[in-house]
Amino acid sequence: MRFAEFLKATVMLCAGAASALALVAVLAAGNQQLGAEFLIFVAVWWTGASIIGVWLGRRAEATPPIARLLGTARSSHSLPEISPGRMLLNRLWPLVATTILGIGLAFLAPQIPAIAAGFSIIWALAWRRQHGAVIAIEQRDGVEFYVERARPGKPMQLVRVPGMKRDLSTVNGTGASV
Repeated sequence: MRFAEFLKATVMLCAGAASALALVAVLAAGNQQLGAEFLIFVAVWWTGASIIGVWLGRRAEATPPIARLLGTARSSHSLPEISPGRMLLNRLWPLVATTILGIGLAFLAPQIPAIAAGFSIIWALAWRRQHGAVIAIEQRDGVEFYVERARPGKPMQLVRVPGMKRDLSTVNGTGASV
């Protein structure tokens, strides 16, 4: 699976998990007839989580951990095994586990999925620009990065394969730099 697509899918899955957890928290709170205090709590927490996520994700360049991961990618002339579903589950199992656990505990304590939704909001917003940074590096260097298959719990490794280099020096067609 291409690393940029993996990052994009991670953001979308985190946003989906946040939505599911928020929905379950609100439904469970309605069933338990929790008052305005709960609604104020979740509104403040989700707003704060959104602000934190936007602030952490404000950079258009790759974060240091992603830059380090790209820098340590091994070169190859052949593509690694591509199985997106297995790759996502293999790498994002903590997100799946916390989402299922949060949904399962919702009717005991609606605060649990409400808090978990806030952390998923932070994660989704913090990583929202990283796929664009990786694509820019791929276009600049004429390579593509793929996630290498590994067991859960092992550090992620990338494979760098030749790609198409983009010449940005003549974007306006006159031969002059933009």
